[in-house]
Amino acid sequence: MSAPAPSPLAIVEVDPAHTPERQGEVLTDAALTFVAELHRRFTPRRDELLARRAERRAEIARTSTLDFLPETAQIRADDSWQVAEAPAALNDRRVEITGPTDRKMTINALNSGAKVWLADFEDASAPTWENVVSGQLNLIDAYERRIDFTDPASGKSYALGPAGELATVVMRPRGWHLDERHLQFEGRPVPGALVDFGLYFFHNAKRLLDLGKGPYFYLPKTESHLEARLWNEIFVFAQDYVGIPQGTVRATVLIETITAAYEMEEILYELREHASGLNAGRWDYLFSIVKNFRDGGAKFVLPDRNAVTMTAPFMRAYTELLVRTCHKRGAHAIGGMAAFIPNRRDPEANERALAKVKNDKDREAGDGFDGSWVAHPDLVPVARASFDAVLGDRPNQKDRLREDVDVKAADLIAIDSLDAKPTYQGLIDAVQVGTRYIEAWLRGLGAVAIFGLMEDAATAEISRSQIWQWVDAGVVFENGEQATAELVRRVAAEQLAAIRAEVGEEAFTSGRWQQAHDLLLRVALDADYAEFLTLPAYELLGC
Repeated sequence: MSAPAPSPLAIVEVDPAHTPERQGEVLTDAALTFVAELHRRFTPRRDELLARRAERRAEIARTSTLDFLPETAQIRADDSWQVAEAPAALNDRRVEITGPTDRKMTINALNSGAKVWLADFEDASAPTWENVVSGQLNLIDAYERRIDFTDPASGKSYALGPAGELATVVMRPRGWHLDERHLQFEGRPVPGALVDFGLYFFHNAKRLLDLGKGPYFYLPKTESHLEARLWNEIFVFAQDYVGIPQGTVRATVLIETITAAYEMEEILYELREHASGLNAGRWDYLFSIVKNFRDGGAKFVLPDRNAVTMTAPFMRAYTELLVRTCHKRGAHAIGGMAAFIPNRRDPEANERALAKVKNDKDREAGDGFDGSWVAHPDLVPVARASFDAVLGDRPNQKDRLREDVDVKAADLIAIDSLDAKPTYQGLIDAVQVGTRYIEAWLRGLGAVAIFGLMEDAATAEISRSQIWQWVDAGVVFENGEQATAELVRRVAAEQLAAIRAEVGEEAFTSGRWQQAHDLLLRVALDADYAEFLTLPAYELLGC
């Protein structure tokens, strides 16, 4: 057999100190040729769909409303179609753990006792070249059972448990809006989604089949059924390319944009031979509401993010519609994130937080969800107990059709049904969390512990978006101060000084604090609202 021709993709060189030692095992000519073919075939359509997003946002700005699509009413009305039956490895999803694909997390997540690990190349991973490539290597090594890790600080060693006890991997590539500057075709970056999907699929599709599983994916930031259709076309092409049966791929779509919430059935329909379920992604969903209705007036102004619980009427409409939609079509409904990080130094605070997690998971299981997310291995037993109590020995509750649910289009955007209002402390919290997260992201960390919660890029997005919205709306806080650019700059300067005093001069100077502060103010105050803060942040990321 002749060797594959050199790939037409150009690899943009980085500082050798940031180049993974085994990069060549991932960036083989054959793998890069596959990614190049994905790029040639599908990037033009990706570009069209990004332009369509902008057009739809302009329409929302004009009308301040959304509705279910009249042109797809026949899909919603047709009760005959179902998604493909779940493969055995994805039939029981009662607890899913999320996290980046660094070596330690890979081992801990697979060993966690969760049914599924969301191996995250998206919001929980800052896309440094080292993270992109080493994450792929870590997954290959895990499937080959040649992965281990020794913590240089503690000396503790980590290794995989028995194969039958490991979580099933569902990999999440980057969203459509992000490009990968280190892989270029004719001088143009390849979409990060195609890089992440392409490298993972090419190297692991057949390997996973040999393990009795398959290439399974979480699809982030989807805004329409047309974007789901593009992914389906990619799956069909990719399966033919490597020679595996059609329908081997399974995809779970994150319903984390307000526009996608109006197209859940259509999204499942487009992916029906490859669909596995839908997931309710809380923070990105709130970010999407603010982004799309940011200039819609007082009735769309969100209060402090922690005041928007999943029991808020418009959030309850979203989650209950998701469960009904999934079960009507034979798909899994996966609940939201428990981001709490257990704190063994404060048992009382720990117990209070665990009680909140239990209540949240009890509610999801009672509402009909088939599983839910946690961010820390210690939360796996808590979430599992909530779902065990409802499911028993059953793998899921897809037979619970929730025909009692009747959600109208207006219910999903009834933001003014909340009594809570923005507070001055909420502004401080948004500045604090946004600054701390962006600083860590600029150092290459995507999953960051902040004030007892595991935060990712969605957290920073809702923080800066709420600041933007409050200033634009001229919100007056309970202390009488009005949200203005000047007030935000004052609060940001005060919080930056407090962080400097907290971490010390050496850590402050060696970190990316000033850049984080400046970027937060830019994306929170510029009149030209940035679609995603990770776009300007990527320009500052370095390697």
